[in-house]
Amino acid sequence: MKRNPTAFLKKEYDELVKNSFDWKLRILKTGSTPHSVVDGKEVIMLCSNNYLNLSNHPRLIKGAVDAAKKFGAGSGSVRAIAGTMELHMEVERKLAKFKRTESSLIYQTGFAANAGLIPQLVSKGDIIISDELNHGSIIDGVRLTRTDRAVYKHCDMGELEKVLKDADKKYNRILIITDGVFSMDGDIAPVDQIVKLANEYGAMTYADDAHGEGVIGPDGRGIGAHFGIEGKIDVEMGTFSKAFGVVGGLIAGSQDLVNFAYNKSRTWLLSGSHPPAVAGAQLAAIDVLETEPQHVKNLWDNTKYFKKELNSMGFDTGHSETPITPVIVGESSKAKELSNRLYDEGVFALPIVFPMVARDKARIRTMMNAGLTKKDLDFALEKFEKLGKKLEII
Repeated sequence: MKRNPTAFLKKEYDELVKNSFDWKLRILKTGSTPHSVVDGKEVIMLCSNNYLNLSNHPRLIKGAVDAAKKFGAGSGSVRAIAGTMELHMEVERKLAKFKRTESSLIYQTGFAANAGLIPQLVSKGDIIISDELNHGSIIDGVRLTRTDRAVYKHCDMGELEKVLKDADKKYNRILIITDGVFSMDGDIAPVDQIVKLANEYGAMTYADDAHGEGVIGPDGRGIGAHFGIEGKIDVEMGTFSKAFGVVGGLIAGSQDLVNFAYNKSRTWLLSGSHPPAVAGAQLAAIDVLETEPQHVKNLWDNTKYFKKELNSMGFDTGHSETPITPVIVGESSKAKELSNRLYDEGVFALPIVFPMVARDKARIRTMMNAGLTKKDLDFALEKFEKLGKKLEII
């Protein structure tokens, strides 16, 4: 019997649909704004990563338009050949100054940074030590290596030290990797303690700060600034795709790190560089963070108010310390029903269910936005309370 080489595509997709694990795309008919039109319905947006509401900021739009007019629609090449424009270098200089590090490098995406750099930092005879709740892009980057791996319990510094002690005399290089802000629970890794332990055992540190860039630390400068250890994390990885309101990954650290990545990181070497419009918007985003502190302040004012009110209603928001506030409901079916009913009531907040979280920890993951008004938050909170009671969550 002749084999059907693509039969698995439909079979596996149908299985995902059967178990309600498939993604159903929602279509925005507006920009990513606090009030968006999603699938034809106007809603309060509570699931965007556009934390500072910069995606439609006039200065970012102007930066994109001006750069496109001056330099064109595309860069024409990969960075390593003929695709490095002065604009790209200007963004990297500005970013390093903002992050208070020696140097920085822009990748096409945050995922590309993790997938392209992690495998180059270690090799056979080395070990990666990773937090058990690290992001999927870190996990994929680690899987691309030929090194040994160890996993420590989430944010458990005692267990991390035990693994370090065991690894100290067995391996050449030791690389500790953690998220800065964990994307499902909104808690923050104790990166200051991780750096201290790493220094004791001669290990490298790598912090994925995708959800911390523009959000935590003074002026939104990220995880290093949050703990007062700027320039002491060996690799501070982040993204322009969330709070900065644009797109693109980044690493910040020493000039040695950037020189190394220039020559070894294949996702950077072999991918086309950002179009000028993207670089122009990135540059404008950094300028906005440096000159308009109200965005970070508004984000945190909204976060504290929203979290406090949810907790007072009796909702379980876990251990969140950031604008990522999970509303944990337990069963996947209940999380999906709550999400659907919220949408019907004019609030767009998606469910996160198994296997992305534990079977009994399904949740609505709310993401705060600096552009939401108190009236918007009260509207959303009213719907959460009404539906939480109807579904016997609170």
